Amino acid sequence: MGFLLRVLLLLFERRELVLQSLFEHVYISFVACLLIGLAGIPLGILITRFRSWASGVLAVTGVLYTIPALALFGFMIPLLGIGLKPTLFALFIYGLLPLVRNTYVGIVNVDPGIVEAARGMGSTDWQLLFRVQLPLALPFIVAGFRTVVVMTISVSTIAAFIGAGGLGVLIFRGITSYYTELIVAGSILVAALSLAADTLLGFLEKRLLRRIQM
Repeated sequence: MGFLLRVLLLLFERRELVLQSLFEHVYISFVACLLIGLAGIPLGILITRFRSWASGVLAVTGVLYTIPALALFGFMIPLLGIGLKPTLFALFIYGLLPLVRNTYVGIVNVDPGIVEAARGMGSTDWQLLFRVQLPLALPFIVAGFRTVVVMTISVSTIAAFIGAGGLGVLIFRGITSYYTELIVAGSILVAALSLAADTLLGFLEKRLLRRIQM
């Protein structure tokens, strides 16, 4: 109990640093997730239309996903320097696989009978995609995006090591100064941010599904 009180007191005493790091972390995570969403969903849709590309695209994103996050950040430094650019690029590459794969799997697993019925009623490919396949695949796509968001918020802590800021600054300073309370404070904030984002997306998912089913 005494340790937890020391952590809370530390958060209050260093509130300016905490708020700045929290803002930076939210900004980095938001921009990275936005870029992943803008690229990942269209790419997942594209490979459902060109199935021969699917295995290659999923293999490449899978290989990128297996690279350790710290190493990926390190690879970006010689190419893009330090700071926000290499951080966003590394997070973008790292987050592509879950969203591309879930979008692809969600669409190709739509009941073939429903697809054939829609085609039989004269639906064009665009109508089939936007009125049938995407609404039915939405739970898969949202699940993939929620995975991306939680993962991105967690991995963004490494951004502090290449000068991009964020809550990783608290953890990094705690490690270098052997200040356990600071490490725990940073970790708690990252976990709380991940849970809050996942809960918000879960709420939006339910509202969206309810609206589609009406």
